Amino acid sequence: MERVDDRDRVLGVVSRRQAVREAWLHRVAVTVCRDEGGRIIVTRRSEQLSRFPGLYEVVVGGAVGVGESYEQAAARELAEELGVRVQPRLLFTFLNRSGLSPHWLGVHEAVMPNAVASDPDEIAWHGWLTEPELRSALVEWRFAPDSHEAFNRYLAFRLRPRNARS
Repeated sequence: MERVDDRDRVLGVVSRRQAVREAWLHRVAVTVCRDEGGRIIVTRRSEQLSRFPGLYEVVVGGAVGVGESYEQAAARELAEELGVRVQPRLLFTFLNRSGLSPHWLGVHEAVMPNAVASDPDEIAWHGWLTEPELRSALVEWRFAPDSHEAFNRYLAFRLRPRNARS
């Protein structure tokens, strides 16, 4: 993966383990996945995963690879984790300090088909929730650290007037 600075400029190539251990900034791409009716997919991470096993997530994604854009990484992760080939739309990036180590988080949105083929090595369960159901779940269920921050910023982004969006 690429190590980046506080302005999201590439500094060099490092391993994910090294980036996390040293708290070096790197890039992660995630997508909020909606269906045609506006429901949002929520997943529960597999118990076998080393990071946040069994926790729920409201975003699908992972680390941005060397030479990849946020959009390319988000599309790759959707194909790997949900078996869906769509082109997510990058909405915004922000410096996220929650989780295992600080990182730049590129938040995307994609409209997806209801039928997904989740990878059981990554995802133990998935379901489609309405926004009110998701708001309740965020209080009642245990979510991975990125989920709360990413989803709150996503909702704030969606509420901004169109001409104020970057």
